Amino acid sequence: MVDDPTEQILEATQKIANGDFNVKLIPNHTFEKNDQYDKIKENLNLMVEELRKNEMLKLDFISNVSHEIKTPLAVIQSYVSALQNKNLDEETCQKYAKSLGQASRRLSDLITNILKLNKLENQQIIDFQDVDVGKLLREVVISYENLFEKKELNYNCEILDIKLFTSPSSLEIVFNNLLSNAIKFTEPKGEINISLKQDSNYVIFKVTDTGCGIDEETGKNIFDKFYQGDTSHSIEGNGLGLALVKQVIDKLGGEISVESELGKGSTFTVKLKKE
Repeated sequence: MVDDPTEQILEATQKIANGDFNVKLIPNHTFEKNDQYDKIKENLNLMVEELRKNEMLKLDFISNVSHEIKTPLAVIQSYVSALQNKNLDEETCQKYAKSLGQASRRLSDLITNILKLNKLENQQIIDFQDVDVGKLLREVVISYENLFEKKELNYNCEILDIKLFTSPSSLEIVFNNLLSNAIKFTEPKGEINISLKQDSNYVIFKVTDTGCGIDEETGKNIFDKFYQGDTSHSIEGNGLGLALVKQVIDKLGGEISVESELGKGSTFTVKLKKE
């Protein structure tokens, strides 16, 4: 074992440079008497921990992307093969074609969301302007009327006329993802409440549903890329929508939080600074 702190640090940095993130440096002194070498070791330990987390996230990301791409591709390949059967009746052909369309849309949505996330992570939002947030939200809600009716959902809106200097395209991403999630996870004949209010410091947007709700563990990770509380993948989705929302809110300098109870529903709250 190397005793010299300089040699210990050099040996550790060499391992880190070669991709070994299991390095753990032990300080030579207690906290009260630690010197600069001990502080360097502590900082290196923190850095390695972050690198290890990033490496795990990268591997999870690749694994999940592979899964989410393979699933619709397998469906497409299966139905394309089935459609080559010349003995299929018209009704079956239409059924297979519909499944092909759904699978291709799922693949397209996945790629679109990955590209949006990548763009947000590497660029600043630039389309800031004076926005009538109430009007924008009403337009988004109206676009979901067919889905509300299809699931026989009751929805209540309390949307004030509020102006804000912000990015309209970014707010659309937030409104669309949170509303579509509320609809997706609420059982037929359930209820969704949508509100847009303000106080002295914030514009506050809330979506409350009477859906399946989420447990505490899921709530801690729900804004992570590809995280899905439904590990069975029985509910269609790629786990990118809320990660995209979180990225947008962070870029806008706002806050997002969730309150939920399993089996009783969820409330997502977005707070955007007025100045």
